[in-house]
Amino acid sequence: MNGHEATTRAIEHASSWRERARATSAAGIQRVEDYFGSDVFSQRTMQQRLPKAIYKQLIRAIEQGDRLSAEVADVVAAAMKDWAVERGATHFTHWFQPLTGQTAEKHDALIAPDSRGGMIYAFSGGDLTQGEPDASSFPSGGLRATFEARGYTAWDASSPAFLIRGENNVTLCIPTAFVSWTSDSLDQKTPLLRSMDAISTQAMRLLKLFGTDDGVSRVYTTVGAEQEYFLIDKFLYYARPDLVVCDRTLFGARPPKGQQLEDHYFGSIPPRVLAYMAEMESELYRVGIPVKTRHNEVAPGQFEIAPTFETANIACDHQMLVMETIKRVAPRYGFIAILHEKPFAGLNGSGKHNNWAMSTDTGVNLLDPRDETHTNMQFLVFLCGVIRAIDLHADLVRASIASAANDHRLGANEAPPAIISIFLGDMLMDIVEQLEQGKPSRTIKGGTVDLGALSLPSIPRHSGDRNRTSPFAFTGNKFELRAVGSSATAAWPNTILNTIVAESLDYLATTLEKEAGKNPTPAKLETAVRKVLKDVIKEHKRVIFNGDNYSEDWHKEAEKRGLPHLRDSVRAIPVLSQNKNISLFKKYKVMNDAEVKSRANIFMSRYVDQLLIESEQMVVMGRTMILPAALQYQQRLASAIKATMDAGVDCKDSKSSLEHFVDLVQRFNVALTSLQEADNYRHDDPVKTATWLKDDVMPLMNRVRELADELEAEVAADLWPLPSYRELLFIK
Repeated sequence: MNGHEATTRAIEHASSWRERARATSAAGIQRVEDYFGSDVFSQRTMQQRLPKAIYKQLIRAIEQGDRLSAEVADVVAAAMKDWAVERGATHFTHWFQPLTGQTAEKHDALIAPDSRGGMIYAFSGGDLTQGEPDASSFPSGGLRATFEARGYTAWDASSPAFLIRGENNVTLCIPTAFVSWTSDSLDQKTPLLRSMDAISTQAMRLLKLFGTDDGVSRVYTTVGAEQEYFLIDKFLYYARPDLVVCDRTLFGARPPKGQQLEDHYFGSIPPRVLAYMAEMESELYRVGIPVKTRHNEVAPGQFEIAPTFETANIACDHQMLVMETIKRVAPRYGFIAILHEKPFAGLNGSGKHNNWAMSTDTGVNLLDPRDETHTNMQFLVFLCGVIRAIDLHADLVRASIASAANDHRLGANEAPPAIISIFLGDMLMDIVEQLEQGKPSRTIKGGTVDLGALSLPSIPRHSGDRNRTSPFAFTGNKFELRAVGSSATAAWPNTILNTIVAESLDYLATTLEKEAGKNPTPAKLETAVRKVLKDVIKEHKRVIFNGDNYSEDWHKEAEKRGLPHLRDSVRAIPVLSQNKNISLFKKYKVMNDAEVKSRANIFMSRYVDQLLIESEQMVVMGRTMILPAALQYQQRLASAIKATMDAGVDCKDSKSSLEHFVDLVQRFNVALTSLQEADNYRHDDPVKTATWLKDDVMPLMNRVRELADELEAEVAADLWPLPSYRELLFIK
């Protein structure tokens, strides 16, 4: 099916999404407070269904880490089973996040034989708390051999169970950790939970020093992850083997109109897209995900959904559900959702802006500067802890966002560069400079903006601007890690952030305890804080940059400052295995040696596999689709010229055009052959293979694409076998 046929079918099929939208609208949403979280076994639901003593034990297990007895687990399991069955569930699954970057599930029936020829509903505490999936087929990075197959899933009681509804099925999903028989983590959740424990322990030490720990038993990190994605008409999508196999276009000539008019960002949402968004949000509301914002993004066909913040592990679980729901609902409206970081060359790619903060279990945001920020010593300590962490461990932050897909967008005018730096804004930068001098004495105020019209109000002005080019920007009461890839799990970068900040808070708490004592007077503590923060700022202010991160001047300046510039994943991923980083994870009990090294191996192997798949797919498409179309057009052109010459008409210019085209086809064929031959190389060491792919194969792929895109601009549209960018981006 060529692009034009796909376009026709897409238009003919348009009525189905309208019917779906009308049905969704007719069903409506119940009162929000009743509908929201209706498919979640929430704390409110547990409180209603569990005996009071059992509920209290479960809450202590969730909030304080108390172990649940088998008897308590049985009662909780019975209540969860009854709740799920009442809502139509027939199966349950331990829902976990292996190191594939996706989620995994194995469904078991909620019924069992009753030994009398009948069936009963059966779901025990053992079924709830532990499962045993085969671990041999998941990536382990050397942690387990193929024949060492045993693995366990363990219930994460802090993340509520939920229901997933299909067309004719309902499944109870229980969020779990996934570990090997040797207790090594094989997932994303386990290190995240450990890192949350680490940062809580160190943050509590600081709160105790400041005397603000009264009633506080734990500090949580919170996350709100914005998600960008593309929508492609499904008939056009299935006509593009590169999108089907690689989730990005390996070929595609630039259309006359792309994003240069800047008219898509925040523009009017197309009706079919809006209908899709409404149903997607309804499904997310049902499983308790607090989505808040939806809008057009910068590139044509690109959109964004954003939730409000939640506790980090729940937010990361919910982020996986958001991505799955985006993709699952899209076909109901004739779309396929693309989460790849760079599906279209020459257009903005997609990211996942990770809004990160620290909060007590009493609801106090430790990164809220308050009004007179220069007097808020506690906030300044936590702020400087983050600054120190990012400076000392910029290499780890860069490694946490590394992937073959994300390499396509980092540093382009759509995403921050690979140099990790911090944006603070005018107000905080002024206070930091005062701290470096020894005693902050003022806080810059934002004032108001007079809009100059009687019918418009004066509006408050923030004390600092925003910086969309910064990888790690302070945005009022949180930090936004803007460099996370759109298809990536949020758990891994948040594990890194939690761990490195825990180390800095540990350093600050230890240093302040030495300077001021463990129970200092307010005056003594303030003196110690000024002295310690002055030293921290002097040593680590190099990581702060409030200017244009895209500029070449900044890249030169960053090099002078000694900031690491890990330009690609081949450079970034191996830093995980450096001794200093292994020691860091071990010290805070986030990961052991083997767990860290396994992730470095897995991430590098995934980089290699993704590029090999893309290069092989490029060869297949070039040989079986593009080259035949080009030769067919060449034959058509030659036949037309011959017929013209036979008629006695001069066609010198046409002959020149044919010669140019024949030369282009030959150059494409040569480049394709070179890529095909290069694909035969393999090396046992993933790092050496990755380096070869980056240095030798990717330039060949770029050359093949460049020539193919030239061919697309010349071959007749009815012969070109692939839907064009114009069709992919603008048919909605």
